[in-house]
Amino acid sequence: MIRLYVRSDLSPGAAVAPTVDQARYLTQVMRLKAGDDLLIFNGRDGEWRAVVAEVLKRGVVLKAEEQVRPQAFGPDLDLILAVVKKARVETVVEKAAELGARRVRLTLTRYTNAERLRMDRLDTIAEEAAEQTGRLDVPEIHDPKKLDALLDGWPKGRRLMFCDERGGPPAFEALRDGHTPSTASRSPSPDGGGESWSILIGPEGGFSPEERERLLSLPFATPVSLGPRVLRADTAAISAMTLWQAARGDWKGAHVTTWTEGA
Repeated sequence: MIRLYVRSDLSPGAAVAPTVDQARYLTQVMRLKAGDDLLIFNGRDGEWRAVVAEVLKRGVVLKAEEQVRPQAFGPDLDLILAVVKKARVETVVEKAAELGARRVRLTLTRYTNAERLRMDRLDTIAEEAAEQTGRLDVPEIHDPKKLDALLDGWPKGRRLMFCDERGGPPAFEALRDGHTPSTASRSPSPDGGGESWSILIGPEGGFSPEERERLLSLPFATPVSLGPRVLRADTAAISAMTLWQAARGDWKGAHVTTWTEGA
């Protein structure tokens, strides 16, 4: 069944007006008509079965019928990505949503070669990926911020998986076997979902010596290796999130399904 992310509050009988682009997708691409069912969610009120109540010239009106899943969140995992080429950032945002990241924080480092990013486009990519994957929330996409500023304001209790291009313990083993900061630094995620973690992926030119030295000195950081090959930033991000989910996230004991384009 079609799933659609909406911004309206959801409750029994609530009328929902999708965006013009969403309405065009529902009526012209998916050929929905009045009376047809779909699923809608807003990241706050769970997932609802809705019906197309009215088809207008330039839009549609949906009516929320009943909640089919209560609101839930995955692990409290942030992906921090040094800004790279625009197309690669877009790929990482899409895959971060598919892999369950709660937030994507973009950062600027000494060797960042930044392109101008359309944050509204990144939001749309995250929303569409959330629709496809069945998750009930959409990852937050944060504007680029200097790495030093991110580290200066680091939240207490949040741990950092630092993917070190110069090597370290294998990421999966480090995460699985406890080569991580002291458990005294652990704190639950804001909604009670367990540990709070961030994964840091540097720019394609690597971190500067000063940045790397600071990262290695942080008590909450775990430097890890992603293997013997040099990975592009987008490949590194996908690999790191996969390893984290398998070792400490919500993949443990879970059945993972796949989808294909147009499914």
